[in-house]
Amino acid sequence: MLSWIWIVPALPLAGFLLLAVCGGRLPRGVSAAIGAGSVGLALVAAAAAAVQFASAPPAGGAYTRVLWQWVSVGGFSPSISFTVDALSVVMILVVTGVGFLIHLYSTRFMAGEEGYSRFFAYMNLFVGSMLILVLASNLLLLYLGWEGVGLCSFLLIGFWYSDPENARSARKAFVVTRIGDVSLAIGLFIIATSLGTLDIQEIARKAAASWPVGSALAVASAALLLGGAVGKSAQLPLQTWLPDAMAGPSPVSALIHAATMVTAGVYLIARTNVLFSLAPSVQLAVGIIGAAGALVAGLSATVQRNIKRILAYSTMSQLGYMFLALGVGAWSGAIFHLVTHAFFKSLLFLAAGVVILAMNHEHDIFGMGGLAKKTPFTFVVFLIGALTLAAIPPTTAGFSSKDLILVLAWQSGGAGKVFWLVGILGVFVTSVYIFRLMFVVFGGAPSAAAAGGHGAAQAAKPPTSSPSGTPHGAGAEHGHAAGRGGMQAGVIMGIPLALLALLCLGGGFLGLPRDLGGTPFLLNFLHTILPAERMPEPSIRTEWVIQVISEAASLLGIPAAWLLVRRERRAVAAAAPAPAVRRFLEGGWGFDWVYDRGLVRPFVWLARINSGDIVDRVADGIGGLTMLLSRAFRWTQNGRVRWYAAGFAAGAVLIVAAVVLL
Repeated sequence: MLSWIWIVPALPLAGFLLLAVCGGRLPRGVSAAIGAGSVGLALVAAAAAAVQFASAPPAGGAYTRVLWQWVSVGGFSPSISFTVDALSVVMILVVTGVGFLIHLYSTRFMAGEEGYSRFFAYMNLFVGSMLILVLASNLLLLYLGWEGVGLCSFLLIGFWYSDPENARSARKAFVVTRIGDVSLAIGLFIIATSLGTLDIQEIARKAAASWPVGSALAVASAALLLGGAVGKSAQLPLQTWLPDAMAGPSPVSALIHAATMVTAGVYLIARTNVLFSLAPSVQLAVGIIGAAGALVAGLSATVQRNIKRILAYSTMSQLGYMFLALGVGAWSGAIFHLVTHAFFKSLLFLAAGVVILAMNHEHDIFGMGGLAKKTPFTFVVFLIGALTLAAIPPTTAGFSSKDLILVLAWQSGGAGKVFWLVGILGVFVTSVYIFRLMFVVFGGAPSAAAAGGHGAAQAAKPPTSSPSGTPHGAGAEHGHAAGRGGMQAGVIMGIPLALLALLCLGGGFLGLPRDLGGTPFLLNFLHTILPAERMPEPSIRTEWVIQVISEAASLLGIPAAWLLVRRERRAVAAAAPAPAVRRFLEGGWGFDWVYDRGLVRPFVWLARINSGDIVDRVADGIGGLTMLLSRAFRWTQNGRVRWYAAGFAAGAVLIVAAVVLL
């Protein structure tokens, strides 16, 4: 099966081509079968490859399948080839597994939508591009997949493009991530010219042999790759696109935020870990960015009112934990949290989609309430996702992966202890914002909308806006799944929710802490390709102390969230203006404001001044001169023989004069 690994990305790409060419003429059921079925078959192929790889590991722990030579210029000859190793096996299982569940959910969620086939075509292309990214054996092919997911994010975030706000959000995501993409491209140029290859395995070997630790080339290459990772994974300072990406349908949010695009940056750093190990200063910067992002985004989530924006800031915060782990050299720990995050974040987004549809497209959590009794199934699965996100046992998925990161951060010493402290604060903040959401949406008395008005609360009050100018209701769901299913998810949407909830409950056993009697199966598997953590092995007592502190932070966040909700409800009832600090946090710490004043407006001002375009003036001048000369030469061709004879005579005189004088 390993020799057929190319079929894993080929299946969703084939689904995309079929839907793109014939989708408009196909019945909706056929489009859904192609869209979800192609990803389901890719999951089967990925699982078969994983079984064969685990049962009979290839020599060296990796198998490369070369399909054909792509480019061959001056000794530079990258190929279209895919590598199967422990890291790529884990990634393809996550992408196809979670991706299939999201596709299955979408077949019902998007029922009644215009562009039904177009939606699944984009989703298939998204999954196919991500699979190319994680299977690529060289960075050039990886970059192709990298740009593919960027394109698909633009298409899916702006899926409801008739709303100008959605189109602006899609454009913003494309432009902001483009900064990181350019950084990555420059990094690839440096690596290719310095090492003569973009093959990932060759880069690791040549860089370790040619570049001393801390060398300028190693630092420059790692820093530029980090720029690309920061853009795709929405980390400081390029994080501003992610909250606005909520303009897309909920399945899009789940796919972007859980299993595909935003995890690409984490995967890139883990895959090129040799370069970052040769640039300790850049690796430290990775940890600093991650720690800061985990806390900054978490604090912003505590004051958001849009249910999907809360989860968007949560994604940024959890990605910060992954960057923190990468910064202390816990490569496998970062991937472990990537896996568990895919489970609980996709569950939360999909469950949020059910809530939004049940509330007739209401996004403001204070327009909801009392849904625990009206939507018991959605409440249960959302609670499982919330407990996993907050890392509270027995939901072991989030607990196991986040605990591992905190333990390894503490054991790394130095800056790692500071990262650990920030991580503990982040654990508390995470518990606050997710249980704040739970208490408001599922607890308390039903609001006017929840009681049967289905949006009456929203209609009765003017729309509120965030400080960044984005309406709280922006990106309203257009799906019609709730129209016939009432306030429940229904079977087709309920199956993915139930399976993801089970993965949240059991996924942590892949790396259950050893002091709880666990065996780190996933970590041992990843260590066949990723460097093992070089920190001193923690004692059982140390692990217990760190776990107790972490769990205390999580549990303290629950009553803190309750107190915060009581205070907020009084403020909402009294229509009290939001304090300045709250507005600051709600606006994402003012990053959008700074970028708007510092970059966007000056650029627009210069564009207006140069509306005539000085470059065009030069081109127009050359064109005008050409026209003038053509008119002059045309005047000489007037059909009069005497003029032609006079011209010959004048030319002869000039030639004779030139000969005599020169």
